[in-house]
Amino acid sequence: MKDSKAPVTAAIRVLRQHQAEWSDHLYDYEEKGGTAVSSRELGVDEHAVIKTLIMEDDAKRPLIVLMHGDREVSTKNLARHLGVKGITPCTPEVANRHSGYMVGGTSPFGTKRAMPVYLQQSICALPQIYLNGGKRGYLIGISPQAVVAILKPELVDVMA
Repeated sequence: MKDSKAPVTAAIRVLRQHQAEWSDHLYDYEEKGGTAVSSRELGVDEHAVIKTLIMEDDAKRPLIVLMHGDREVSTKNLARHLGVKGITPCTPEVANRHSGYMVGGTSPFGTKRAMPVYLQQSICALPQIYLNGGKRGYLIGISPQAVVAILKPELVDVMA
């Protein structure tokens, strides 16, 4: 379901380039509402709304973590997995600089800077997921398999 009002973001350009199939889902963005608001507005399970989190390791190297909307990332487990001392979420300003998107509208596709992507492996078991399309108030519905094919993420188990 393509929406003629849907924005054409860097993320959408990447999806088109890969000839991916997705659906557009626009909703009224609420500041600091997060996945609870988007899942409520779209009428979907928050577990299927995937957060795009920009984090960095102890050497300030940025990375992307994709996590279920209703779960948290264990930064300790991720750091252990990556063999680094620590992982911390980036401040909104730093995250915006790395991704090229505003926090609340961060998509894992079409980021300004190429970053390694880590995908919570249980996401792959879902039939359909909802990811940010690159703008606040805009999610795309896509299969986890398409996300894996395009982003080539490392599958991890880092749920807190």
